[in-house]
Amino acid sequence: MKRLALSLLFASGLAFGQASEIAHPDPAVEARLKGLAEELRCLVCQNQTIADSNASLALDLRNEIREQIAKGKSDDEIRGYMVARYGDFVLYRPPWKSTTLLLWVGPFALLGVGAGIMVVTIRRRKKVAATAGEAAGGGERRSRADVEALLKN
Repeated sequence: MKRLALSLLFASGLAFGQASEIAHPDPAVEARLKGLAEELRCLVCQNQTIADSNASLALDLRNEIREQIAKGKSDDEIRGYMVARYGDFVLYRPPWKSTTLLLWVGPFALLGVGAGIMVVTIRRRKKVAATAGEAAGGGERRSRADVEALLKN
C-alpha cells in the first residue's frame, strides 16, 4: 500500500513538471513562439491568443510550436500545421475565402440587421404615437370660428 501511495505521489509530481526547454528557454525560440502564439486563437477561451491564455490546451499548443521550431519548421509551415489540425478558426486573421466568409462578414451583417430593426421600431412607435394623438384629440378639435362663437356666448 505504501508503495502504491508513493508511486501515485511521484506520478502526480510529473504531471505538473516542466520540460527542460521551458525551464531554460532559448531567447530566439521564445521570440518566434511569442510571434506565432499571438497570431493563433485559443480554442478554449476563443477571445484570447494562445500567448495570453492559461488554458491547458493553449499550453499544449505553445509546446507544440516549440517542438515545431526545434524541428526547423518555418513560421508558415507551423501556421499551416495548426490550420490543418484545427481549421481556419485558429487564426486570429483567417484568410478571405468562402469557408471563412461568415467570420469576416458576420459581425457587420449583425450590426446592419440590428440597425435596421432599430429604425423600423422607431418609425412604428412614431406612427403609433401620432395615430394615438389624433384619436385622443379628434373629438375635441374645433375650428377657430367655433371657439370664438363659444366664447361670445
